[in-house]
Amino acid sequence: MPPVFHDPAAARDFALEVVDRLRKAGFQAFWAGGCVRDELLGRTPADYDVATAARPDEVRAVFGKRKTLAVGAAFGVITVLGPRAAPGQQGPAGQVEVATFRVDAPYTDGRHPAGVTFCSAREDAQRRDFTINGLFLDPLTGEVHDYVGGRADLAAGIVRAIGVPAQRFAEDHLRMLRAIRFTAFFGFVLEEQTRAALERMTRLVNTVSPERIAAELRAMVSRPGRRQALEMLADTGLAAEVLGEVAGSDMTGSGVAGGAEWSESAAIVAALDEPDLPLALAVLAEGSGGGTDAVARIAARLRLSNREAKGAAWLTAAVATLGGLSRAEIMSLPRSRVQPWLAHEHAACLADLLRARASAGRGDAAAAAWVTAEVARPRAELDPPPLVTGSDLLAAGVAEGPALGAALARIRALQLDGVITTREAALAALRDRTLRDR
Repeated sequence: MPPVFHDPAAARDFALEVVDRLRKAGFQAFWAGGCVRDELLGRTPADYDVATAARPDEVRAVFGKRKTLAVGAAFGVITVLGPRAAPGQQGPAGQVEVATFRVDAPYTDGRHPAGVTFCSAREDAQRRDFTINGLFLDPLTGEVHDYVGGRADLAAGIVRAIGVPAQRFAEDHLRMLRAIRFTAFFGFVLEEQTRAALERMTRLVNTVSPERIAAELRAMVSRPGRRQALEMLADTGLAAEVLGEVAGSDMTGSGVAGGAEWSESAAIVAALDEPDLPLALAVLAEGSGGGTDAVARIAARLRLSNREAKGAAWLTAAVATLGGLSRAEIMSLPRSRVQPWLAHEHAACLADLLRARASAGRGDAAAAAWVTAEVARPRAELDPPPLVTGSDLLAAGVAEGPALGAALARIRALQLDGVITTREAALAALRDRTLRDR
């Protein structure tokens, strides 16, 4: 199914309504976390979270069981479902997570607390990850409630763990990657003690589920600040833990995290027009010399989707084939050797990658421009219909099996190279004993 895009205005109105209804029911309620941070930075929040004094059963009583989901009730979280899209809206309002103010019991698995105790807003703020995410906002009055110094850190451009950094990272090991992502995306600085704790604890990131690590990496490499994110991953030692196949553990070596090639690769990823994780992996694999084997191991370990895994492997192979060639060298190749790359479903990504490499001095700009122009040609020109089918060749006497496949491939190559242009010419080529026996 295609993704559902929420209407930002509708999402905001619904999040405001959630707070208003809780207030009218007699409960303290605020916007909380990232949406407050984004509001104060003048950004449109991606989603909204509400923190409230209402207990989970009281939240469900306010909004009704049919409009709520209790999947997080054990941790004090109820999901309130928004209305469907109204006429004129870009999409539905989405949903809002409503969390009861709480203090977490000790964490036993590096992600979940053993239990929760409901508490005040001030106490709730102390359990959150970073000061810039520990703010509360009253959307009805505009008043900000800051119990952790988050406003000052926002103004100064600092990502700082709340309380004792090592304790925050021990509670949820993914917070180390989140610290890198927030710092890079906002162009902030990672506070000294927070960074020191992160660098001491990098190995703990291996206890995080592969899916959660992959989600953080996707966010890092697809958004502004991705060059800084990759460089911080290397400098802190996290790259060697989560991308060891292309980062390595020798931080002084060439082609591994911290080396010149890694920095160049980070610059290439920053120059991509449509960045995503497969493209970033292809760039890092080329820079490290890891190739498709390294990409395959990363994809398997992080449990990437089949599309991502195949895309990353194909891009790695494509840049290994074409990336070192000049425009003249590519154009001198038989069309049958170049066409499979140009007609592939990821060809536009390859063109993006070649342009980014050229901008960083790793490839030929003229070659990148030629590939870009080629992949923009009509599909019928890039991938013309075959002149003959397997049935045609069987009828002409070609044996079933490997010989048939080889004959089809050879005729296709002759077609792409312009040697034959009609079905009759293709069938006539079967008289060539060499073709018949291939």
